[in-house]
Amino acid sequence: MCGILAVLGCSDDSQAKRVRVLELSRRLKHRGPDWSGLHQHGDCYLAHQRLAIVDPASGDQPLFNEDKSVAVTVNGEIYNHEELRKKLVNHKFRTGSDCDVIAHLYEEYGEDFVDMLDGIFSFVLLDTRDNSYIVARDAIGVASLYIGWGLDGSVWISSEMKGLNDDCEHFECFPPGHLYSSKTGGFRRWYNPPWFSEAIPSVPYDPLVLRRAFENAVIKRLMTDVPFGVLLSGGLDSSLVASITARYLAGTKTAKHWGSQLHSFCVGLENSPDLKAAREVADYLGTVHHEFHFTVQDGIDAIEDVIYHIETYDVTTIRASTPMFLMSRKIKSLGVKMVISGEGSDEIFGGYLYFHKAPNKDEFHHETCRKIKALHQYDCLRANKATSAWGLEARVPFLDKQFINVAMSIDPESKMIKRDEGRIEKWILRRAFDDEEHPYLPKHILYRQKEQFSDGVGYSWIDGLKAHADQHVTNKMMRNASNIFPHNTPMTKEAYYYRMIFERFFPQNSARLTVPGGATVACSTAKAVEWDAAWKNNLDPSGRAALGVHLSAYNAETPLSNMPSQVIDNIPRMIEVPGVAIQS
Repeated sequence: MCGILAVLGCSDDSQAKRVRVLELSRRLKHRGPDWSGLHQHGDCYLAHQRLAIVDPASGDQPLFNEDKSVAVTVNGEIYNHEELRKKLVNHKFRTGSDCDVIAHLYEEYGEDFVDMLDGIFSFVLLDTRDNSYIVARDAIGVASLYIGWGLDGSVWISSEMKGLNDDCEHFECFPPGHLYSSKTGGFRRWYNPPWFSEAIPSVPYDPLVLRRAFENAVIKRLMTDVPFGVLLSGGLDSSLVASITARYLAGTKTAKHWGSQLHSFCVGLENSPDLKAAREVADYLGTVHHEFHFTVQDGIDAIEDVIYHIETYDVTTIRASTPMFLMSRKIKSLGVKMVISGEGSDEIFGGYLYFHKAPNKDEFHHETCRKIKALHQYDCLRANKATSAWGLEARVPFLDKQFINVAMSIDPESKMIKRDEGRIEKWILRRAFDDEEHPYLPKHILYRQKEQFSDGVGYSWIDGLKAHADQHVTNKMMRNASNIFPHNTPMTKEAYYYRMIFERFFPQNSARLTVPGGATVACSTAKAVEWDAAWKNNLDPSGRAALGVHLSAYNAETPLSNMPSQVIDNIPRMIEVPGVAIQS
């Protein structure tokens, strides 16, 4: 994805300020290695680092309306841009870029056009006629964005924290689904779907409606003028994405340019059974499969770069980001610039293992709402920045606006995990793609249980990280952790190690406040910890060995019905980072 940087109303139109903006914009060059642009109007600066995916020849930014009175710097993809162009018949477009519609929509509809955009985006629009501006971020926060304020009254916008942290008195994450207007000087939420209120929905489950909604979400993301592929880990979510892409690619404009042979990508520790699962799916779908291996030492060597690029000290995010970061570099080296990925499914359908403890459908639904609202701080952050670090774009069809509306309108009773009825996690998604006549995936893959335990190969990655942290963080350091890091105090040596690196890159208090904290078990929200009294005494983001019971005592093929309940309750969550074969 591209990188945007804007400095607005800084009361400084000097050449020195322009040079400073250019210098800061270059910190985002990894996101957009294809072109750099800067537009200055008085004391307002719009900078752009472009990753060219649609219309590489003429879509350089910033973009303008006909008389250049409205300028826009955008990071994103607008999937319905052709439809929107038809509504703007009286406008002249300068480029074929999908983002070119934004300035013209603003001219037609004012600030209220944002909800018309179907895609992922973050943008700054400057209206030079009255020196006003608006800033907006996509519904779920797939595109990263930060906002900051300078002592001189300026407002700063950047795709990444590193573009503004040294120049702002205060900065924070720009909230997803929101718009910031200079005319009001504040935020307002433009994204107001029915599920956001967390009211319990009642629409009956229709597998064909759900299937078609997800197919549409994948198909619209095939919009590209450059080579692309899919991330494939062998888990349910990435396998469905790959299957739908392979099924519908042949009839698209993309296939005419680049052929209908789909490429898939996976990374993992050598001999991981999850790599084997990805190969099996790739063979079934007939993709050109690329399998990359990394060692524990490779991952450890990359940790500092990962924290610099991902901009977090959250333990689970760093663990999962590292192999994705390494894989993205390999993918980009092959000439691929865009990948389709499977983030968001677990949040929408309650796929994490702790959901089987949900006491009722109301609690189940409320937790899925909380998880979706927090995605921009976790999986979206990882998917966006781990790929953008190498000039690669990740698209996430599970987080399509229309698809979320369909999935979140279903009566949550249908999503509940009921093992006695044969309903495992994400049962409604599996059932929607269980087509006997034209199968999307083999049955054993479609119904592969998330709970099944790998043979421990994945654990060597986590154990290696913990051992490495143990060499760098002493018990004495841990005893003083609450004094050194009073906010989100690290509770483990691994967390302390990541925090030290993060603080070296981003020492400001505003920076540490951008990272979430709080009680969690197996990646739950703090509220869901209340579902089981025992969890309160065993808070662990991965849930690997809760309550002192370690699943390695049980064979990978042991059916759930033969496992003690306390073991079932504490099976580690398999992180299905699309294309990444590891376990948390």
